[in-house]
Amino acid sequence: MRIRIKEILEQGTAAGSRSFSGWVRSVRSSKEICFIVLNDGSTVDGIQIVAESTLPNFSDICRIGTGTALTVEGALVESPATGQQWELMATAITIIGDADASYPLQKKRHSFEYLRTIAHLRPRTNTFGAVFRLRSRLAQAVHHFFAENNFLYVHTPIITASDCEGAGELFRVSTLDAAAPPMLDGQTDFSQDFFGQKTGLTVSGQLEGELFALAFGDVYTFGPTFRAENSNTARHASEFWMIEPEMAFATLADDADLAEKFVRYLCRFALEECADEMAFFDKHIEKGLVERIARVAGADFVRMEYSEAISRLQNSGASFAYPVEWGLDLQTEHERYITEQIVGGPAFILNYPKDIKAFYMRQNEDGRTVAAMDLLVPKVGEIIGGSQREERLDRLELRMAELGIAGEPLWWYLDSRRWGSCPHAGFGLGFERLVMYLSGMENIRDVIPFPRTPRHCEF
Repeated sequence: MRIRIKEILEQGTAAGSRSFSGWVRSVRSSKEICFIVLNDGSTVDGIQIVAESTLPNFSDICRIGTGTALTVEGALVESPATGQQWELMATAITIIGDADASYPLQKKRHSFEYLRTIAHLRPRTNTFGAVFRLRSRLAQAVHHFFAENNFLYVHTPIITASDCEGAGELFRVSTLDAAAPPMLDGQTDFSQDFFGQKTGLTVSGQLEGELFALAFGDVYTFGPTFRAENSNTARHASEFWMIEPEMAFATLADDADLAEKFVRYLCRFALEECADEMAFFDKHIEKGLVERIARVAGADFVRMEYSEAISRLQNSGASFAYPVEWGLDLQTEHERYITEQIVGGPAFILNYPKDIKAFYMRQNEDGRTVAAMDLLVPKVGEIIGGSQREERLDRLELRMAELGIAGEPLWWYLDSRRWGSCPHAGFGLGFERLVMYLSGMENIRDVIPFPRTPRHCEF
């Protein structure tokens, strides 16, 4: 198994003579010596290779370009140059894969907009190397957190016949002839489709997760979800990953407690286990990032009723682009004002008006609100949305009827309230928004390996 540059740098001179491989980030050469910065994706900085003219293929080495793949042998020595502790004195360099002057990453800095057009190459840059190392470690941390807390991991379906959010923004899944589908009474006859009904890509694994929670107690899903929403904002993508825990015998307060514990854990994990990447983001992406995340990790998470939040926004004297009225949803500007100006830290907003929330949320006794929550954090606003689920069959059926949601397609969901129902709760955290928050990256397209957005699906 090949050794990685990160391991060599951690071992220092104890590493002895080593052979490793990577890709050239930069080359500086003269008649007698050549300096090559090599990176293999394991660390932010890479390692400087010193190639002297005594190497038999020195002339070839001096002509290599940025992006070339090399295998290098040599010994680590202390570097006399500033900004690096070690460099490697090469005893042999083998050119594995050449890269000519047409290689697109010749400059030291490119705009993120340009790098999105070459998403197949951008992981080779320092910024995206740091982003995707952080993303990988965070994904592992998510599973570790829930395993430590005895949650069952459930793989919920990607193809589904239900629209969890009721917004109709599903990508359709069909094997019918798009040019000449079978028709019945002037409409496409989906009974002749592969699944015998209209199906699409899932927008959430929540409903299926609830079924498992009512058998195993505490469960979570973590997988891809899809929205056919024609949105081109920096916060929306057509394909993204969702983390969705569900807990049986749990209330809205229990839900908020879990969300707080989870966010604290992830913030601390990023600071402690991804320190090099976080330092890079703090220096190059967002000044003060590490301090901001550390404050959240150690903060008190305030709990505030929706009605109180509306009142405090109305009495703040601040001017907002969107109206602040009871019954309207909070916009990002309102959420950020609450967490940054009113609270000065993370805040849960609890018990929203039922008319702006989904059918499955538990109705409160006031008849006006549901047991819903949003977790707001500085700089971003909402990062988690959740609720206690409506466990009472009669209330659930009545709410579905009010909203015009047919009960027959969700017969299985209603069955879960018919036999052995109990209070239960859960939330959803968009994984990409988490990565954005912890890295300081401002566009969701820059924290997904190959972003899927309206009219963009090249790779």
